[in-house]
Amino acid sequence: MKRLTILCVLITTVSFAQKIKTGAENYTAYLPLLKGKTIGIVTNQTGIIDSKTHLVDFLVQKNIKIKTIFAPEHGFRGTADAGEHVSDEIDSKTGLSITSLYGKNNKPSAEQLKGIDIMVFDLQDVGTRLYTYVSTMHRIMESCAENNIPLIVLDRPNPNIAIVDGPVLDIAFKSGIGMHPTPLLHGMTLGEEAKMINDQKWLKDGIQCNLTVIPCLNYNRNMTYSLPVRPSPNLPNDQSINLYVSLCLFEGTNVSMGRGTEKQFQIYGSPYLPKSDFAFTPKPNFGDKDPLYNGVECNGEDLSAVPRINKLEIKWLIKAYQTTEDKSKFFDKRKFSIRAGNEKLQQQIEAGISEQEIRNSWKEGLQEFKKMRKQYLIYREK
Repeated sequence: MKRLTILCVLITTVSFAQKIKTGAENYTAYLPLLKGKTIGIVTNQTGIIDSKTHLVDFLVQKNIKIKTIFAPEHGFRGTADAGEHVSDEIDSKTGLSITSLYGKNNKPSAEQLKGIDIMVFDLQDVGTRLYTYVSTMHRIMESCAENNIPLIVLDRPNPNIAIVDGPVLDIAFKSGIGMHPTPLLHGMTLGEEAKMINDQKWLKDGIQCNLTVIPCLNYNRNMTYSLPVRPSPNLPNDQSINLYVSLCLFEGTNVSMGRGTEKQFQIYGSPYLPKSDFAFTPKPNFGDKDPLYNGVECNGEDLSAVPRINKLEIKWLIKAYQTTEDKSKFFDKRKFSIRAGNEKLQQQIEAGISEQEIRNSWKEGLQEFKKMRKQYLIYREK
């Protein structure tokens, strides 16, 4: 009986030690920095502690004075459609004012930062330059640098941290869904990216902010991480998060990637692809009030059960182009180029270049990026 008791204690201790703690849960590292200060906080529904308590509620309980909540794309509660205007409001639970950072006011002004001593940033990213949360972080860093306000980034795991793949962004195609010369899948956490953005002087005029990154605990680059809440309305599960960037390239084409269904970013199809044993009909839902091909049957492929991918997968994009009814109407050149980060990928697909040749064309850029990013990595491989 005594042996059994000891064994149980050991198992409990090991399990506890292995539990990943996010930067927000690493509160002994940042609460002393906030005591007696007035803070602004950039967060949304992903800013939770122990899968239940929101960071804002936690800080209020700890008597930290919050002046303003700044909300990114999808809003503070994460319910707005992609690209939908998010208005300023009041949080009904705490009575705190919420300032939208999506739309025309995508960067806090000096007036909005007035009276704030420290800014705190806590958003859950998914590991791709296309996700707008990194652009939000970039602009916050810039505002903090311009107004001499220290910034604390509470880091969170990257669910695709093991993948570094895709073409590196050509700065000529810089946009709100690609601000930095990184590949589509960069294999970094937002905390690591913040360090890189700051040190590489990618902010406006090369300015730098007073940055502190609060790291995750018990985390390494070989770990898988399942998000406890949706990072945005159209990423409902681990499969969609893993496939997101590969299928997001379809947003620059006439193909739907499942918005308006319950399998967003897990299926693709259009009325212009050949009939197969799989079809779906998009309809307005929680994730999209007016989806592409609303009410129209789309032929395509169901990827919801495919094994986890470990690279940027372009075979579905190539297949769709090769089998579409009218190739001249497949690509939207502007939309596709800002997602791919260049014009070359579209040209390669149209020219019938093989997938392997396309991948080979990324190698040099990826090697240079990996060499540069190494100095900013916080978490080790095991």
